[in-house]
Amino acid sequence: MNPIFTVTATDPATAARAGVLSLPHGTLQTPAFMPVGTAATVKALRHADLHRIGYRLILANTYHLVLRPGTDVIDALGGLHRFSGWTGNILTDSGGYQVFSLSALRKISDRGVEFASHIDGSRHLFTPESVVDAQVIFGSDIQMPLDVCTAPGVGRAEAERAVETTTLWARRAAARWSQKRDLGYAGSLFGIVQGNFFPDLRTRSAAEIRALDLPGIAIGGLSVGEETSLFRDTLFATAAELPVDRPRYLMGIGTPDYIFDAVTAGIDMFDCVFPTRIARNGTVMTWNGRVVLKHESHTNSDDPIDPDCPCTACTGYSRAYLRHLFKSGEMLGPILTTEHNLVFFRTLTDRIRDAIASGTYARFRDDTMYRYNEGERARIERR
Repeated sequence: MNPIFTVTATDPATAARAGVLSLPHGTLQTPAFMPVGTAATVKALRHADLHRIGYRLILANTYHLVLRPGTDVIDALGGLHRFSGWTGNILTDSGGYQVFSLSALRKISDRGVEFASHIDGSRHLFTPESVVDAQVIFGSDIQMPLDVCTAPGVGRAEAERAVETTTLWARRAAARWSQKRDLGYAGSLFGIVQGNFFPDLRTRSAAEIRALDLPGIAIGGLSVGEETSLFRDTLFATAAELPVDRPRYLMGIGTPDYIFDAVTAGIDMFDCVFPTRIARNGTVMTWNGRVVLKHESHTNSDDPIDPDCPCTACTGYSRAYLRHLFKSGEMLGPILTTEHNLVFFRTLTDRIRDAIASGTYARFRDDTMYRYNEGERARIERR
């Protein structure tokens, strides 16, 4: 198997590392944050703007794309890249998390999961093979297999059964992916480690997924409502079980504290709707914590969000004007704040990589989080 990942620097004080991920639509540096474009679009932002900011890998969701517009449409139009006009890389999630969130509308078996569409109630069956096939039609640069994600607080028996099913499905997905590779498909399949919050089940799942020798490996089932201490304990213990020569992906995290936790544990990739979702509600990220633009304190503010930020919002508009856009319901507001937040996260990961390369990552992490948390405390006190 041709390697897709090269470690270029490691931090002497932590497990943090920088690397290069080589994919069919170009290379990118890690650690990397992936903006979420569920329906093949990052809400409120053009692909050209994402590329200008520096993103080379975005995430889309198989569940949503299979339901609408459907694999037939995407196939007829030449795959997801041509259909959407995005020239960078695409990672597609299997949609398993979305399916399993439809607890009243789905039925799980070893074969796969049957569910009712949230759009029109039509019945669908996802199997490990059909999910691989859909992502091959998409032309996904990285695809994820169907897995079983369990909620915090489930019993051990349910968590163990989920691990067994996840492994069974991963083996079937790997076999199907291998067949597709032989037929010319260039994308990579990553395995997913589950196990809920039972340490021995996490260890077992990691060993079983690791044995498949896939190009990359992900940690699933974290940041699903558990306490922060439990998240961190499970993250660090699970990350230690992952192969060092493969890219490691922590699914569904995107706050600065969790990003630093992930990088410190040796994670290379992460995604989250957090920065774009809060942007659409008028909240923006700064190195001194979040800024809620709708707050009346910004009514007459001529200041930019961040005077050192190169984004369109910060170089051209005041906080007062941005507040006006949101209070007036103007679509320009979410467009500008979405760009700002994604510039912030791109800058954060750039600085993290530089700190790893210079051997100063731990100090950079501590200094950055101290400044950020102090700003958050001050913001909360001003409420």
